[in-house]
Amino acid sequence: MSDALFALAADCALDPLRWARAAWDWGRGPLAAKPGPHPWQAEILAAIRDHLADPATRYQPCQIAVASGHGIGKSALMGMLSNWALSCHVGARILTTANTEAQLRTKTGPEIRRWFGLSLTAPWFDAGATAIKARDPAQAEGWRQDFVSWSATNTEAFAGLHNQGRLVMLLFDEASNIDDKVWEVAEGALTDADTILIWVVFGNPTRNSGRFRECFRRYRHRWLNRQIDSRTVPGTNLAKIEQWRLDHGEDSDFFKVRVRGEFPSQSSRQFIAETDVEAARGRVLRSGQYAFAPVILGVDPAWTGEDEFVIALRQGLAGRIIANFAHNDDDVAMANLIARLEDQHRADAVFIDAGFGTGIVSAGKALGRAWRLAWFSGHSPDPGCLNLRAFLWREMRDWLKQGGAIEAGDRVLAQDLTGPETVARLDGKIQLEGKEAMKSRGLPSPNRADALALTFTAPVRRGPAAAPTFAADGRDDEI
Repeated sequence: MSDALFALAADCALDPLRWARAAWDWGRGPLAAKPGPHPWQAEILAAIRDHLADPATRYQPCQIAVASGHGIGKSALMGMLSNWALSCHVGARILTTANTEAQLRTKTGPEIRRWFGLSLTAPWFDAGATAIKARDPAQAEGWRQDFVSWSATNTEAFAGLHNQGRLVMLLFDEASNIDDKVWEVAEGALTDADTILIWVVFGNPTRNSGRFRECFRRYRHRWLNRQIDSRTVPGTNLAKIEQWRLDHGEDSDFFKVRVRGEFPSQSSRQFIAETDVEAARGRVLRSGQYAFAPVILGVDPAWTGEDEFVIALRQGLAGRIIANFAHNDDDVAMANLIARLEDQHRADAVFIDAGFGTGIVSAGKALGRAWRLAWFSGHSPDPGCLNLRAFLWREMRDWLKQGGAIEAGDRVLAQDLTGPETVARLDGKIQLEGKEAMKSRGLPSPNRADALALTFTAPVRRGPAAAPTFAADGRDDEI
């Protein structure tokens, strides 16, 4: 039996699905009610098998993100994957973490150890509270799975996971609430050449921001994504789920997150709801429908770094990005470009963020242009908003709700609009988090959305293209 089991393990080195079907006594004893892996579990195992079967992808990172409702058996799949990796790959290294130490200690770790205990290779390993190790004392320290709690200020455990020429696996449980810094450091484990690299993350999609969310949005091209509805998985409590549906509604955020495995339409602090943005992307406006409305340009400059230099145009309920660049450090060149676009689109007003825009406005004056600076940190016309930026974003949010349309293909703008969260204040004023706070959450600066927001800086009347006119509202030229 031992020789046959060794041979089976060797044969399954690139096939975790075959191992999962063979290494447990399905339909008997503790698994009497389970004929085999659930269909969704088999699909994930097959995806890893197919990735490893292709020599072109075998040593490239295999990254899988699973968002799900409750009770689908994600911890069981983590146990199957862990047992396959350690049983079929001598010297394999696995690092497992969860959203909290309690989750890791009382749920994730015990469930994985349970599947090791039920496996045919249970005698090969010592399953402890903090690690599962090979029983061979000569290899135990290098052939193991570690259960590691994380800290945003102490990520060393995730920085040193290298295993050149063998197998490295990362498993994240309840990944929505694992800090973005941990994700960033963990990526360093995926750099070894000629090494099998597998990263699988699981979780209820409780947050509409963060790296787990971005696996299905900004970084979706890097991840195989699966969203599992609890109702499709055998063994879930369908009666309880139906109670939730009746209590909260099929389309409620509660039901989306807890049952359907979908991200909420709007997180508790998210300022613009994803549903409003998706509705705006789906609207089709007739050509010339808003010819009566003023044409307004909003310019969000960037000097150096990763931020974009963006120019947005809004006319009535139609808004779009008409120019964007990596960055720019030539005010005169940018002023000439803005002037050309102003003439081309017969713009009635141009509003420029004062952060990096003062030099551009000065250059524009030399060209005879009456562009206006907007100070995001400046005074808000509405005392319910902390500053001008909060006011402009609120105006833009209301515009979207009232029928505003953006280009369906501009996913970057859509992501920018839903990125910022509010900052809780005792005085109740609306305050948006700053760009640095967003970057600390792994989100880019929302330059495209800021450019569109600038088009709401002041009321504008339609006038001759050569002589822009502004509605009299008592505001200074520099806002």
